Amino acid sequence: MKNIAEQEPVGTNVTSPQQTRRLPLFALLTANVISFVGDVLMALAVPWFVLQTTGSVAKTGITAFFTFLPNVISAFFSGVLVDRLGYKRASIVSDIMSGVSVALIPLLYYTVGLAFWQLLILVFLGGLFETPGATARSSLVPDLAQLARMPLERANAASDGMRRVSSFIGAPLAAILIVLIGSSNLLWFDAASFIISALLIGLAVPRTPPVTQAEKEGPHRYLADMLEGLRFTYRNQFLLAILITVMITNLLDTASYSVLMPAYTKHFFGSIVPLGIMSATFGGAAFLGTLIFGAIGHRLPRRMTLAVCFIIIGMRYWLLLFVPPLPVIIAAYIVMGLSVGPINPLLMTAEQEIIPTEMRARVFGVGTAGSLAGIPLGALMCGYLVEWIGILPCLAVIAVCYLLATGSLLVNPALKGMERRATP
Repeated sequence: MKNIAEQEPVGTNVTSPQQTRRLPLFALLTANVISFVGDVLMALAVPWFVLQTTGSVAKTGITAFFTFLPNVISAFFSGVLVDRLGYKRASIVSDIMSGVSVALIPLLYYTVGLAFWQLLILVFLGGLFETPGATARSSLVPDLAQLARMPLERANAASDGMRRVSSFIGAPLAAILIVLIGSSNLLWFDAASFIISALLIGLAVPRTPPVTQAEKEGPHRYLADMLEGLRFTYRNQFLLAILITVMITNLLDTASYSVLMPAYTKHFFGSIVPLGIMSATFGGAAFLGTLIFGAIGHRLPRRMTLAVCFIIIGMRYWLLLFVPPLPVIIAAYIVMGLSVGPINPLLMTAEQEIIPTEMRARVFGVGTAGSLAGIPLGALMCGYLVEWIGILPCLAVIAVCYLLATGSLLVNPALKGMERRATP
């Protein structure tokens, strides 16, 4: 298979060799920003829409369950599909299908009407189509970094930084637009973001040939290829340990963000605006933390940096238990946001050094599926737990569980593998 770094970008008029090498990576990062901003808009618009139209925290949890369940299913089964389609084609197709699914929500709502069960189907489809695109774009990063002659740590920091800055942009934008135009109209912007992302990838990123040839190997190889990625993950102690930790923290974070925090801000502040401000503060500080890591991350001890940063960001749940004033929350979120910046680039870099190129999408798909595995159940249970024991007791449960999960990183011997560096 020809390496992408040896190919020339198509669909551009750039003549400078240096710009030509960097353009595909910059296009990928820009597409990620636009797509991630759309995700943030939807993450705030859908639960607020359900809360406003039903008044039920339990139904908000049910909606979150059907939003995240397809991410798990799709991530597990789509890794081989991404390999067979090629990273570029998989990203484009995924974005287009996701955009159509999201656009149907406001379209039905303003025409024939939107029943709750229809909303669940559409958010399920949106999550089902979204994950292959994210897997494909993650798989593109190492090759585009090589093409741009950029250190892998820096490319991963830039890629994750786009996600962080998206929260900084998208969260306050979502809060303002929900107040001005309503949560249902906001979904039009999310649908448009997927289409724009598909155009950028299609025009500026080089074609990537399939890693495996489905027509030559036959459909019977699909399951075997998928299980190969699963076995590789299971046999690698570092990948397995990280997978379990991230699965637990993602479960707690998403249950909080999609169910608990909308209820928290609605109850204690009476508006979604504080939630937008908190999310923007956290995302902006996380983006700054990612930039700092991009500059000096290759000099830091990986294991200790990961453990300390994970523990610090979990402290926000303990802080919220005291229902402090919004300025205090914002100040604390700045510190915690700075700490979250290095986490994803650290993990991605270590994983990319371990995983063979020909298995990248398959193992990434297994990792994504595993890291998301607990999220649907966590979001569903959080909605009922809030109605059963209340907002603050539920927040205390999350705080304790988060500390136990992240504290284990300090003593888990499997994380010694993080310190390995790729051979130049």
